[in-house]
Amino acid sequence: MRDLTIVHSSDLHIDATRVTEKFHPLCRVLDTARDQEADLVLLAGDIFDHNRLPLALLDRTSRLLADARIPVVILPGNHDCLTAESVYRRGGIGDPVNVTVLGVHTEEAIVLPEFGLEVWGRAHFDYRNMSPLSEPRTRTTERQVAIAHGHWIRDDGDRHRAWLITDEQLAATGADYVALGHWPQATPAGAGSVPAFYSGSPDLAGTVNIVRFRDGVAPEVARARLVEHHGG
Repeated sequence: MRDLTIVHSSDLHIDATRVTEKFHPLCRVLDTARDQEADLVLLAGDIFDHNRLPLALLDRTSRLLADARIPVVILPGNHDCLTAESVYRRGGIGDPVNVTVLGVHTEEAIVLPEFGLEVWGRAHFDYRNMSPLSEPRTRTTERQVAIAHGHWIRDDGDRHRAWLITDEQLAATGADYVALGHWPQATPAGAGSVPAFYSGSPDLAGTVNIVRFRDGVAPEVARARLVEHHGG
């Protein structure tokens, strides 16, 4: 199989104040992906701060994604969930041929056969509580990545929160990598039997996660600093 490099980010929280020449932070995430020669970009929820954004902003975002010319998989989170008025239903975010929005283009999974890879995740369809990694998906490809937007339970003090993810659920995925969103800081999650990581928000972490697959070995996970964006 071909080697595979994935850039994982989340929690960009784009809103109307981000309509600038630099369009931070999406431009920096995509520029970093190009700099890392990424084959795939995973955006693990809350790409937008809310669903009440103007169409002009959504159109600008769609064009930026198309211009990246890198496959992008987006998982809607709790801020940009798939309600009837969702940014993913009103705008053209999923129109570029290189963009897949889980829950819109496909129920929960996409297969990239050239990499022997399946990416699966369950979108937030509304603002109600849900468990994003319950009932793990059976592996159908040699490589598998799970993507989830929720709160990993570190101790009993976290159980009052919403969209919970347990150590047992992370382990039960059996995935080669679990790309997590919802936390603004970049950190590993789980007991370690499955590599699971929050990327953190670009604003706070200032990095993206880099996941490199080489044939026959476990993926290598590292963080890369966001490059400066100099384009328009």
